[in-house]
Amino acid sequence: MEFHSLETRQTALSLLRGGARNAEVARRLDVPLGTVGYWKHMDRAKRGECPGSHDPDCPRCDGSPLDEVAYSYLLGLYLGDGHISHYSGHRVPNLMITCGDTWPGLMDCADQAMRRVFPYNQVCRVRRVGCHNVKVYSKHLECLFPQHGPGRKHERRIVLEGWQQEIVDAHPWEFVRGLIHSDGCRITNWTVRNGKRYEYPRYPFTNKSDDIRKLCTDTLTRVGVQWTILARGSDPFNVSIARKASVALMDAHIGPKY
Repeated sequence: MEFHSLETRQTALSLLRGGARNAEVARRLDVPLGTVGYWKHMDRAKRGECPGSHDPDCPRCDGSPLDEVAYSYLLGLYLGDGHISHYSGHRVPNLMITCGDTWPGLMDCADQAMRRVFPYNQVCRVRRVGCHNVKVYSKHLECLFPQHGPGRKHERRIVLEGWQQEIVDAHPWEFVRGLIHSDGCRITNWTVRNGKRYEYPRYPFTNKSDDIRKLCTDTLTRVGVQWTILARGSDPFNVSIARKASVALMDAHIGPKY
């Protein structure tokens, strides 16, 4: 991870407070744009101006509109690689989705989904080794993601509320896409028969939570995708989609990460 001097950070904050745009500051100081955005957010949080601390509305609290397509996808991402954190010194929690740098398109999708679900909140990207954390701050995160709780997801019960299940039922492919983008992928297996090599694609999904795997398989069944459970050792953590027709259906709606 690259570290920057206190002087560089103070110069950046001075420019930002003076009205300079994030991109301009990043270019002038040769600092990653995501880092500048993070510094700006932290500075605003300390001064009580944290984005999200004055959310004007919430779909669960006052019935404000919710982009259900984006939410279904973001819910899948959250159940896979996302978590909600309460950092000391912050007035509001943040939702963070960790995205590997290998798939910049996935990172863009996560960013766009957050902006559509939280249109009044600022979304930022924080660089880490080999990945970026896509983050949004909002005091209503637990309203929209009631699955949040102490401990790891696979160590507690994960059940969708009725209103969430209705959204997933209405937009099942977006939910599946979020799950695959977080804890799944599209790979090509191969085998040799009678001296000839055969290749065949499949989609694996791996998650330690029995509840999250069931949410995945129930939704796959609903959209007509056949699946099996493969055990790695003695742990049945892997959902496999390998039948030709089902892979073709997944290709039409999901496709490889990019």
